[in-house]
Amino acid sequence: MPSSNATPDAPRPPLAGAAALSVNALSERLVSRLVDDAARFGAAVSHAQNGTVLVDAGVMAPGSVAAGVLIARICMGGLGHVTVRENLDAQPLWPSMIEVRTSWPVLACLGSQYAGWSLSATKEQTGGKKFFSLGSGPARALAVKEPLFAELGYRDTHERGVLVLEVDRLPPQVVIDKVLHDCGLAPERLTLVTTPTHSVAGTVQVVARVVEVALHKTHVLGVALDEVVEGGGSAPLPPPAPDGIQAMGRTNDAILYGGRVHLTVKHDAVARRLAAELPASTSRDYGRPFADIFTSFNYDFYQIDPALFAPAEVWVSSLESGATYHGGRVDTALLHDQWSGKP
Repeated sequence: MPSSNATPDAPRPPLAGAAALSVNALSERLVSRLVDDAARFGAAVSHAQNGTVLVDAGVMAPGSVAAGVLIARICMGGLGHVTVRENLDAQPLWPSMIEVRTSWPVLACLGSQYAGWSLSATKEQTGGKKFFSLGSGPARALAVKEPLFAELGYRDTHERGVLVLEVDRLPPQVVIDKVLHDCGLAPERLTLVTTPTHSVAGTVQVVARVVEVALHKTHVLGVALDEVVEGGGSAPLPPPAPDGIQAMGRTNDAILYGGRVHLTVKHDAVARRLAAELPASTSRDYGRPFADIFTSFNYDFYQIDPALFAPAEVWVSSLESGATYHGGRVDTALLHDQWSGKP
């Protein structure tokens, strides 16, 4: 008979059953397609001095919507479907919509797509100007530099890796060397994809984070991540703005005021809670264009209410009860006021 003071088993990490899946292996075919067909995607391929593959999808190369869709799929570790749909019905939210779906929402969105790896270098290290970028995509799971991975219980060990950088220039050698070291990769087995937010491809791949944003807020709310078993969503695709702050504002507004997400969870109590607490409208900072909010806080992300970073509208279905709960709303007027040309 077990002792009455025996300690209970530790909670099982949400990705404990995903060890057989490699997000880098699953995305490898997509990376090869981007590199091999770079000209068709409006991208340019070069190599660092040590042989690392560099893909320019919007710095000097024009990029394209198709490139952005492919890069979004790469960011999701090959575990997500990303498409662009033309929405030309009467009074649409916006003419072009990004649609995303995954049956591995935690692994695809938090274990791969989330831009959680901070990469920087001083001007002394670069021999020019300082460098900063957030890294997203499968190589994060090789380096596991973020505490999130210990919580997820996941680490990739594939011999090739790909990382997407949201920055307006190609990475300096010192940053490339850091990524190689932390991922444990040979130089020629790493691909770095660069997509500035003000580029076409960059706009697409950021808006395609609509489900990821919902998963991240679910995590912030303290909900057990293994509750979420399916995820899908859509968000309007704005044209990129030439100004960096406005470009960032547009991609955030697309999700905060136009993003719609449908999650499927295990239990009814979780579905009820997420429908009530997940939408962006629960934030004290909700209601203004993101560029205005960002500027009002002196360009400091950490001053913005974390509850703002969420989709506008959510539906959450419960496998336990079969019920679906709804919360939030889209703000079509705000989006059109920001994005439409004035007579």
